Amino acid sequence: MASSAPPAVPRLLLAATEDFLRRHAPFAQMADEHVALLARSARLNYFAAGTRLFGAADGVPSHYYVVQKGEVASTPPGAGDTAAAIAMIAGDSFPLGALVEGRPVVNDYVARGDTFCYEFERAVFDRLLAESAPFAAFCTRRIAHLLQESRRMALSRAAEDASARQDMTSLLSSLVRKAPVTAHADTPLREALTTMRDARIGSIVAVDADGRPVGIFTERDVIDRVVLAAVPLDAPLTRVMTPDPLALDETATAFDAALAMARRAIRHLPVTRAGRLVGVVSERDLFSLQRVGMREVSRGIDQAADAAALAAAATDVRLLARNMMSQGMAVEQLTQLIVAMNDRLVERTIEMAARDAGIEDVDLCWIALGSEGRQEQTVSTDQDNGLVFALPPGGDAAALRARLLPFADRVNQALAPLGFPLCKGGIMAGNPKWCLSVDEWKACFGDWLRNPTPDALLNAAIFFDFRGLWGNAALAAGLRTWLDGEARARPAFLRTLAANALSTQPPLNFLGEIAGGGKVDLKGQGARLFIDAARVLALAHAIPATQTAQRLRLAAARYGAEREAEAMVEAFHFIQAQRLNRQFQALEDGGAPNEIDVAALNDLDRRILKETFRQAGKLQSRLKLDYAL
Repeated sequence: MASSAPPAVPRLLLAATEDFLRRHAPFAQMADEHVALLARSARLNYFAAGTRLFGAADGVPSHYYVVQKGEVASTPPGAGDTAAAIAMIAGDSFPLGALVEGRPVVNDYVARGDTFCYEFERAVFDRLLAESAPFAAFCTRRIAHLLQESRRMALSRAAEDASARQDMTSLLSSLVRKAPVTAHADTPLREALTTMRDARIGSIVAVDADGRPVGIFTERDVIDRVVLAAVPLDAPLTRVMTPDPLALDETATAFDAALAMARRAIRHLPVTRAGRLVGVVSERDLFSLQRVGMREVSRGIDQAADAAALAAAATDVRLLARNMMSQGMAVEQLTQLIVAMNDRLVERTIEMAARDAGIEDVDLCWIALGSEGRQEQTVSTDQDNGLVFALPPGGDAAALRARLLPFADRVNQALAPLGFPLCKGGIMAGNPKWCLSVDEWKACFGDWLRNPTPDALLNAAIFFDFRGLWGNAALAAGLRTWLDGEARARPAFLRTLAANALSTQPPLNFLGEIAGGGKVDLKGQGARLFIDAARVLALAHAIPATQTAQRLRLAAARYGAEREAEAMVEAFHFIQAQRLNRQFQALEDGGAPNEIDVAALNDLDRRILKETFRQAGKLQSRLKLDYAL
């Protein structure tokens, strides 16, 4: 006997359901037909307080839910109703990740108080995932969807104070507006200069028979390479051009070009398509609206002859970073920019200190620790550094250290006026405790691994994120390989480190709201949650990367949870963006550089902040499962 068709949903009830859905993401951005489909398919279910909807033991979920009234807590199995639970309130959808990936959920979902949820069959979810782009984008990258809207609002606000600015995610193909002016390598210099003058361009690219760039000559080369070198104008271009110039494919971004210009201290960059020249972008193309350009800052650092010049360059680095943020540069790229510029500042400071230090014969490497080691520096950070040196056969570590300490201390003191305050805890290369031979570092690290006391765990959180910055990088690389192998072989240490990473919980109360609703320490209560968990995962899987985002992505590849990891990475970057915003403000108001007033955030950013803390909770749940904590 054929089953009867389900009763028609009353029109007023359909309208009320559609109206509710459209007040929440992503339904407001979806087509009318898809919202109508949801309204027709919805079944409103009631769950009494304490009712368990489903959990990890129930297999792949068969339904998709949207909270209509009340609250559902997502809690690690057996954890009970704790403040660490992730709370979903009216308008929140779940369980997105499990439905998209066709896997069981990680947590138990339990009603808190009398709760009503719209329930949809899995088939409805799958259909919308296939047919509705806004729905698919939200479900696969929910936090990215929210962040995109946040960035759009930030750019809109910035546009009120300035004319349209370059989008640093633009492809180079969009910046190439005219065919390149080229010459053959054997073209007489006089002819090349005449062409540059007539075309009113600052550079000319030498190409081979296939149109591939083989050299570049700029107007700034004229004085040094032609006039002062007394090169005759009938000499071929190949004599004065820069051979094998750095070139980027047209699919690279404006940011890629800007970073390359900063690192190479160049102003013009050939753009290619399948290896053939299609154009040239200049720093002027990228930063026509900036008061300070990357190359100017880089050149200021490279040409600094004294402390005053370096201090001026350091000020320009912060101005450049602020300009880039106002232009909407993504925080991951912006952090790379800040790190690249700060690295140059540190390297130049070390070079100046090393000139007359009498250490040319010492095989050493200056190592960056903490946030600098993770390449996650913001504009408000103190020094964390050390020195590793190779002890020659028969050498005495104490005697060699005595030679190096005055040099290291001079570097530490010189960095302080550049915006890198001296470390209050003395974690600096000028401290004898952190100026060690390779074997001494191994002995120190080994002691922490064998005896994970609170002090050892604190030190591990700073020192285990090291990277080589200046000198013989092979010393740092060898130490990293050794550490990764030793740490992975000590599960007891890793479990203790994981427990320590869980000692700080996301600042959410039992209602899923930001605890207290007042001030939040974005470093200690936000970024640290991701950083500490990522460090444990990296050490456990012998992942040599030090950046938090890279650690999370690489660890996720081992678990097969790339999509979940990307949401965590985006959450971490949102925290970092908020930190940068606050630190720029703190330069003016003198307030705490990592503390924000939650009430001062707009509704969207407040919602995203809550979501970032939920992502931190999910990351911590991974550690709890891995180490049975």
